[in-house]
Amino acid sequence: MRQSLVLMASLLFFGVFCHAQQLNTLTKKEKKAGWELLFNGKNMDGWKFFQGGEVDRGWHVADGVMNNSGIGSDHGGDIITVRQFKDFELYLEWKIGPEGNSGVFYRVQEGDTKKIYETAPEYQLIDDKGWPDKLDPGQYSGANYAMHPPVGAEVKPLDQWNSTRIVVKGSMVQHFLNGKQVVEYELWTGDWEERRNNSKWKNKPLYGMAEEGHIGLQDHGGLTQFRNIKIRKL
Repeated sequence: MRQSLVLMASLLFFGVFCHAQQLNTLTKKEKKAGWELLFNGKNMDGWKFFQGGEVDRGWHVADGVMNNSGIGSDHGGDIITVRQFKDFELYLEWKIGPEGNSGVFYRVQEGDTKKIYETAPEYQLIDDKGWPDKLDPGQYSGANYAMHPPVGAEVKPLDQWNSTRIVVKGSMVQHFLNGKQVVEYELWTGDWEERRNNSKWKNKPLYGMAEEGHIGLQDHGGLTQFRNIKIRKL
């Protein structure tokens, strides 16, 4: 009897362990609900550089995890999905290195600017506790960068994975960090226009105006890793 219980416990542990290792996959329930993977865990298929070409430098995949270059710049290393999305729910997991700085963009447009952040809102990712300079409220992880500060956001230690969910439907946007809603705003309202006009985008007419666009990931300095990137249309 004792041996049977030990065997059952071992099998249960092995099953939980195996399940935890199944990264970048969808359950039957998720598939039925309309979820699709944006990252297959093997290569960068489905992604391209913002404003040009295949992802052939810096970004790479290792052990089922997408890694940016870790070097970054003001622009030039950012990637976007080949496909575009209008109304959607996006989920991904991320881990950032010391003094890392990145972000997730949505409804990205190409063509009229060299800088991805001049066209699209950004869900901010940053080393909140280790950043060497003082951060403004709208620069913490989970923020709609420089527009809407996160409320009650709690990031995990650098060696642990965080989860992000972004829900965009029409003009309504919600940001979630580690299961908690931290931002909610409505595009194109008087309040939104006032915030934009008092920000770095006051002379950037394309910022946040698109109703459909690409999903983008930023390579802005320091290593950022991504996994389990999936989306469903609403």
